[in-house]
Amino acid sequence: MSRRVVVTGVGLICGLGIGTEEAWKAVCAGQNGIGPITLFDASQHACRIAGEVKNFDPLQWVEKKELKKMGRFIQFAVAAADFAMKESGLKLTPELAERTGVYIGSGIGGFDVIEREHQALLKGGPRKISPFFIPATIINLAAGQVSIRTGAKGPNSATATACSASAHAIGDSYRIITRGDADAMICGGTEASITPLGVGGFAAMRALSTRNDQPQRASRPFDADRDGFLVGEGAGVLLLEAFEFAQRRNAPLLAELIGYGMSGDAHHVSAPHPEGIGAIKVRRRALADAGIDREEIDGLFSCGGADGLHVLQLSEYLGIHPRFLDSTQVGGSSWETFIERLRNGESPAQIAEAEGKSRDGLVDALSDAVGEQLDQLVQDGSLTQEQANAKLAHFETKIARWVDGVFPGWKWKRPAPDSPSAPDGGESGL
Repeated sequence: MSRRVVVTGVGLICGLGIGTEEAWKAVCAGQNGIGPITLFDASQHACRIAGEVKNFDPLQWVEKKELKKMGRFIQFAVAAADFAMKESGLKLTPELAERTGVYIGSGIGGFDVIEREHQALLKGGPRKISPFFIPATIINLAAGQVSIRTGAKGPNSATATACSASAHAIGDSYRIITRGDADAMICGGTEASITPLGVGGFAAMRALSTRNDQPQRASRPFDADRDGFLVGEGAGVLLLEAFEFAQRRNAPLLAELIGYGMSGDAHHVSAPHPEGIGAIKVRRRALADAGIDREEIDGLFSCGGADGLHVLQLSEYLGIHPRFLDSTQVGGSSWETFIERLRNGESPAQIAEAEGKSRDGLVDALSDAVGEQLDQLVQDGSLTQEQANAKLAHFETKIARWVDGVFPGWKWKRPAPDSPSAPDGGESGL
């Protein structure tokens, strides 16, 4: 049994606004939700800016006596779920409640509560720890509290897969509905890690931007001058329904989910694989699940951490960049096979080795692909030619380093002896 799945409600709580309508208006107006940290004294922190949710009053959704049972991330989830449910118009009768589930992810959970209760322990001993410490902290209680407050009694779960937690929650909910285990799922993600330990921990990894005097311009994930990402907070919740279920009750049909893919690159705890194998595989699996071709895709949304690791940009570029993957010629017709095989999920290393390409040929092909993108940005007015030239020079250096880093000691094929650029000798390791 496989059923169509549609989105009938959206709930947003974020630095751009409280509620979907308010947040969307801010997005359309080009507003930025980054500003100085006010939730704690960040004067001693290297990064002192973040994406805080401003003017959030949990008492609009949670009774005062219940607040102590919920960390800030749970409060966000309850509010976002309420917005989604109201937009969808779904009323959970006892019968419908049995077929409606909740699946909400979070990367960290109740960091604010953990820090607060740790201070209570240090100052007063274990007797001062709140009995609500654990329920207010653990990640699954976001879904648990939403379930309690909405009455949803179907599948209930949570993911804790860092930046992918929300996507996994939505994708898994989609699968739950397609296989018939629920008719509706309240799903998404929530986070509230703007705390001394949360911000300090990411900063200790050298992952955060320190452009404290430029909060509106600090987060720039695909810019050559990026210096790190920023911590944000909030919640995003969707109401997913089986198409026929939503159709019967005349629910608003906002979008349809048609495919979902997952992968792991078995590489590093935070950096993606430099060959982009994870992104390539997950893209391929999602397209296969949806039963569509790349040419039918109108937009792409990728996670760019702006953490200064060139490997992140190149991984995303090699894995999902549409112009690169759909180009029929990159650096000359001899690279057509390279591109076609990259489309089929092979890594650059496998393809280049099989085709007997030189190290410089691989660098040139990737640089030409980036150059095409920059030319397009010049044509549509997003960049000046001078800016494009500077970025291309930056990328060419990064690409060369990336190729040398990915294939250390690889025996590259030398140009033919009669080639003007051919060095003396045959093959050589890098």
